[in-house]
Amino acid sequence: MELLYLSRRDVETTALGMSEIIEILDRAFKEKGKGNVEMPPKPGIHPLPDAFLHAMPACISGLQSAGIKWVSGYPGNKKKGLPYISGLMILNDFETGIPQCVMDCTWVTAYRTGAATGLAARYLARPGSKTAGVLACGVQGRTNLEAFNTLFPLEKAYAYDIDPEVQKHYVEEMSASLNLEITGVDTPKQAVENSDLVITSGPMLKHPNPVIEAGWLQPGSFACALDYNSYWKSEALEEMDLFITDDLAQIPAARAEGFLGDAPDPVCDLGQIAAGLHAGRTDPRQRTMAMNFGLAMCDIAVGAEVYRRAREKGIGMWLPL
Repeated sequence: MELLYLSRRDVETTALGMSEIIEILDRAFKEKGKGNVEMPPKPGIHPLPDAFLHAMPACISGLQSAGIKWVSGYPGNKKKGLPYISGLMILNDFETGIPQCVMDCTWVTAYRTGAATGLAARYLARPGSKTAGVLACGVQGRTNLEAFNTLFPLEKAYAYDIDPEVQKHYVEEMSASLNLEITGVDTPKQAVENSDLVITSGPMLKHPNPVIEAGWLQPGSFACALDYNSYWKSEALEEMDLFITDDLAQIPAARAEGFLGDAPDPVCDLGQIAAGLHAGRTDPRQRTMAMNFGLAMCDIAVGAEVYRRAREKGIGMWLPL
């Protein structure tokens, strides 16, 4: 009895592309909408203020996948030259429960999050969206813009970060990587009001000081908040014509931990829309938003394909159980 260990480099070497990840998640969310996913709200511990360690189990019966991710998010790591997000994922054999694989989850977390935003935008954004606004130029600012660029005919993006040097580096790197015109802006408002697609991905805070006001997001635009309501004032959230999340069960769990404040509750989740149980965008002038929490089923669905490819290509190290 052995399990396969995959380092971050091993995971990246499997060469799973953004468009492929989006399609994997589309299948997973359809399964969720049909009731074929078991995924309890993630329990967590918080060793430091605004830091977390979450246990994220999921079982997707339609994809024959099961496992758990143990992930941390430490905002203070930036000053130490360490990543904000780190952790491990364990995949189990669906029929026997025996551990099959342990892999670094940093790359999977980054890309499945961007892909989930892209999938939400597929259902909620206007198909011809041409401009994107990125608020917070970290890892998620990169993968989310890549997902937008994969699905939409982007012509220009606006980038904002509280750190001018981080913003400058992001503009240079992503302009070259995506062959896209990206402009750094001086205020969050400039990134929001000029964009068809908006992503905010700062740290998730229990006591935020949000800056995005009602009226900044233009009629017809789509936004995704990965940082709860840390960037968005309640009035801005309340003016959404369609406000969804990736999983409704995460809302009361987050509120119980002291997050979300007086943010409104979403009307449905992405699985319901993907499965055709709830309508997505129905009018080109609707303001739409997805507040995505990041789901274990996304990690497990993508991790299962990484594991399959790693075995096929002979990547990784086999370890005895």
